[in-house]
Amino acid sequence: MSETGPYAQIRETHTSVVFFVGDRVHKMKKPLDLGFLDNRTRAARESVCHREVDLNRRLAPDVYLGVADVHGPDGQVCEHLVEMRRLPDERRLAALVARGENIDTVVEQVARQVAGLHAASPRDPAIDRCASVDFLTDLWRQSLDHLERLPVGIDAAGLLARIRTSANRYLEGRAPLFAARIADGRAVDGHGDMLADDIFCLDDGPRIIDCLEFDDELRYGDGALDIAFLAMDLERLGAREAAHRLLSAYAEFSGDACPASLMHHYIAYRALVRAKVTALRHDQGDAASREVSLGLLDQVARNLDRARVRLVLVGGLSATGKTTVSRLIGTHLDAVVLRSDVIRKELAGLDPATDATTDVDSGLYTREHTDATYAEMLRRARIALSLGTSVVLDATWLVESRRGEARRLADEASADVIEIECCADPAVLLRRIISRREQGGDASDATPAVLDEQLHRREEWPSAQVIDTTDGTLPDTERLERMVGPGPW
Repeated sequence: MSETGPYAQIRETHTSVVFFVGDRVHKMKKPLDLGFLDNRTRAARESVCHREVDLNRRLAPDVYLGVADVHGPDGQVCEHLVEMRRLPDERRLAALVARGENIDTVVEQVARQVAGLHAASPRDPAIDRCASVDFLTDLWRQSLDHLERLPVGIDAAGLLARIRTSANRYLEGRAPLFAARIADGRAVDGHGDMLADDIFCLDDGPRIIDCLEFDDELRYGDGALDIAFLAMDLERLGAREAAHRLLSAYAEFSGDACPASLMHHYIAYRALVRAKVTALRHDQGDAASREVSLGLLDQVARNLDRARVRLVLVGGLSATGKTTVSRLIGTHLDAVVLRSDVIRKELAGLDPATDATTDVDSGLYTREHTDATYAEMLRRARIALSLGTSVVLDATWLVESRRGEARRLADEASADVIEIECCADPAVLLRRIISRREQGGDASDATPAVLDEQLHRREEWPSAQVIDTTDGTLPDTERLERMVGPGPW
């Protein structure tokens, strides 16, 4: 026995056979054509071995020793092996997670190393292209098409169809987000295959090994997509809090405020890649890989659900508590909250707390001012939705035509529209309005006369979910999730 495990072992992946002997590891590429790689010739295997060493030395220079040439009995080179320093199995990050060890420091160290790798990446149009919405759309298509042809994919045909629809819906509405990230220099030559089993937590810091070497374009892309691979794997292993810590640390070290919706989309894509890899292993005879692949497909679906971009209309008569409910939903979804009362005064150049009370349908409350307020609110919402941020719109939404405008916006932005109407007993609303008027300092200028007008003007809203706030009770987290779906974390 060596300090790193049994003296000799053999392990197999879908692309390689790995020999562990003493303090060395030798990796031999399988002579296979898997569609996404073709290693059938010795020349191809030699090239990919050298490429693997060069690329992995970026993060683990003391681990990758070089390429060993294997000679046959005739003295001629017949194969090539990646030669590596053997690292202790018990120090794999996946092993630490399995033992329940605290990995907070490790994931922060990994985040710092990966952020450094990304910062040092060359900037190139070829790399930028791989971070584009069109390229990512094609990656989803290729992986799903490949999976659908494998036995696991055939068994999960319905789930794959739902995954395809959800992934495409997100991508169709987010072109400005991807363009902005490329312009901000977020496209990098990264690792491409970052798994907890390939990170060794040593006393002098982690070693991140086994990057994706056989196709540059699969290693290129958004830096957030790169770190999402490890976040996905930690989540799969049951270390969801560690995954969140990893992403928070990466955001700090890289200066990248990636929208939560995009990160979940990226995590979903990385889970799809691993589902495809394990489905290939199942197709090659590993029976246990079937359930692993199906579990990963469930993880894809869960993250796509969290990635949904939502436009939430929270309406109701004045003093029904819609602003409080909007803030609760905004916190739950990490969404932008836009309040019509505030926007109305901003357009007039007034501080939101300024009292602009007038008669009904006059002053800032004429039809023209109200039209301008809703138009500006929807304009701001359109921008946020296109950048991957959910939006809560706090307004009365008394008129069906205005609700229709919001629904059309959501459709154009490939966002889910959720409609909520707050209500309460009119006598309670009257008391709340009077109390609010006496206290002052609120953006609302509603008066008893305004409430009376709203009661007569309100049009039925059958598509809305109803929250009755008469007794002051607000929805808890469980009810919020039922109404608007899961939050980002």
